[in-house]
Amino acid sequence: MANFIKPYNDDPFVGHLATPITSSALTRALLKNLPAYRFGLTPLLRGLEIGLAHGYFLIGPFIKLGPLRDSEMALLAGFLSTIGLILILTLGLTIYGSAVFNNDNIITESNSTQLQTQKAWDQFKGGFFVGGCGSAGFAFICLSSIPTSLLN
Repeated sequence: MANFIKPYNDDPFVGHLATPITSSALTRALLKNLPAYRFGLTPLLRGLEIGLAHGYFLIGPFIKLGPLRDSEMALLAGFLSTIGLILILTLGLTIYGSAVFNNDNIITESNSTQLQTQKAWDQFKGGFFVGGCGSAGFAFICLSSIPTSLLN
């Protein structure tokens, strides 16, 4: 049987195991296209795109699995729960940014697309909040046009 798992670059002292999944060209191409790693995006656009994805997919579990899932208010409760979670996540991004980018850890802003300065991080979290709330609102509008009998 072939050995599919081996040390990364044949170095046993590296803490990464190369598997057909982690070392494939397809995996690397997919990861390079994520907004966190894509070149040419400003921090605001990175946050906006990540927020759009999160706001759009978070509303579904709240609608289908929330405590009001069998009521007429399931859609509204799911929407408000999604907005609440996005607010909590934005608060977490704020706390992280204030802990990492305090006055002691000033990093020179050599590249405006990096998320390694307080200003860039603030733009990122602002974009995340606006994108998350906007896409949750869009999903709410789309789902509210579907008859309630089809949602259950």
